[in-house]
Amino acid sequence: MADLDRLRRLLGGEETEWLLDRLRRRMINGKPLSGIVTLGSATHDQRRAIERLLGRRAGTGTSLSVSLDEVDAILRRSGAAPDGLADVAKLLIGTVPDREREAVAWAAAHQPLDNLAAQRPELATWRGWLDSTGMVRRLASDPGAASALTSAAVRVLTELPSKGIALGRLAAETSGDAHGLDDGRPLATIVLSAARCLRGTPPVGDGTAGERRASWAAVGVHRDELSSSVLCLGLSGGADTVTGRILALARESGEPCVLTLRQLNAAILGVGSGVVSVCENPIVLASAADELGPGCPPLVCVNGQPSAAVWRLLDLLAADGARFRYHGDFDWGGIRIGNTLRDRISWQPWRFDAATYTATAATGGPLAGRPADASWDPGLRPALERRQVRIEEELVLPVLLDDLRALVC
Repeated sequence: MADLDRLRRLLGGEETEWLLDRLRRRMINGKPLSGIVTLGSATHDQRRAIERLLGRRAGTGTSLSVSLDEVDAILRRSGAAPDGLADVAKLLIGTVPDREREAVAWAAAHQPLDNLAAQRPELATWRGWLDSTGMVRRLASDPGAASALTSAAVRVLTELPSKGIALGRLAAETSGDAHGLDDGRPLATIVLSAARCLRGTPPVGDGTAGERRASWAAVGVHRDELSSSVLCLGLSGGADTVTGRILALARESGEPCVLTLRQLNAAILGVGSGVVSVCENPIVLASAADELGPGCPPLVCVNGQPSAAVWRLLDLLAADGARFRYHGDFDWGGIRIGNTLRDRISWQPWRFDAATYTATAATGGPLAGRPADASWDPGLRPALERRQVRIEEELVLPVLLDDLRALVC
């Protein structure tokens, strides 16, 4: 039977309170009462108390390290606690409240998300939204299920943005369940909300299938080979493939062409080298079709964050030797799209730099959102921050169309 008076003399004072605190933390976390515990910046009295307990010097320096296994053995031999630290925990600490243990377990379940957000600041808004809504607790019945869910979410998000992958394949490779990212599944809810933030939109969508499809596409995930598409105009296709012939007919008629990922996966376009202009918004391409028709030079629209089909087309054009120039909206979302493109293909700014922004008289609404550096022009972010207005492509259409005409001449 434990000697409570001796235990209180050895471990019940203020000088050893830190040691009992370390034991209590281990109990809360469900860890064994063994191993080394350390106190930084130990006082003289704290060191002397440990030396009385151990019966020897406790080292030198400012920190103080104690082997719980040694303490356990000493207490057993001395008879102060025949059952070792188990007796100490029972008599001096008591039972750890279940609610406290549960709180620690939930915090541990969220830790993978914290680590990911620390590594990827662009997910900070998403991480805060998860906490504010209690989303993980709503989707998982207990800390164990939550831990499995958050770990799976991190595995998926580590692979995103992707250069192009089917949703079912991504789910199978990261979670072991090909349907794990289907609509309504807990994992899909967590990951899709993060995809929206990577896209530059709020973590909550509008509830439509189109919005979900667009959000997946923004991080390079396609639900199938037909739902991912790309809009283009003026691409001269070859006669060797169906896709090449489709492009040739569209160019001859001066009409925009919508190509699916399926049409591009095994395509040899036969477009050839030359300058390909890339824009962010469909209005640019539609206006070019209206005003230039069959005379429009090659033009591709990314339509927001590039989809898998956009990436595939750009890769095929690059393989043919195409040289790209890009124009997007002068706002934080537009800069992020430009950065995403520049991470994968080489392009030159097409009136998409600080000098052009500063000289443009047109103005849209107020600039909103989280700022971003432009990898192609360090001066663009400061210019936007000074002026605090956004300029969409629609507002500079005449100049862009003149540039396209100049390429034909």
